[in-house]
Amino acid sequence: MSGFKAFVLKGNLIEIATGLIMALAFASVVTTFTAWLTGLMPESASAYFSTKEQTFGAFLNAVISFLLIAVVVYFFIVVPYTKAKERFFPSEEPGTPADVALLEEIRDLLRARGGAV
Repeated sequence: MSGFKAFVLKGNLIEIATGLIMALAFASVVTTFTAWLTGLMPESASAYFSTKEQTFGAFLNAVISFLLIAVVVYFFIVVPYTKAKERFFPSEEPGTPADVALLEEIRDLLRARGGAV
């Protein structure tokens, strides 16, 4: 079970899934915006304005849907994922990483021996 927990929490599985969900929701916004912006040029002017209103309504619907999906994804996926990740795999304490500390130690030893650094 710990292997699965590490796979889900340490890997980028949740980040990729969240990105995919948001990208698909945003694709709908872009598609409806393009349809509204370009419009379908019917032969009569009255039909043209009716089409513009319908495509604007679809665009507004897509924007509202995108925002609702973003709220749901944030509060039901991102927040619990972040809390679980910090609980099971706490981040390293701030400070110098081990490899940088080792390089600094080597540098200091070379200086002490009289080497040019």
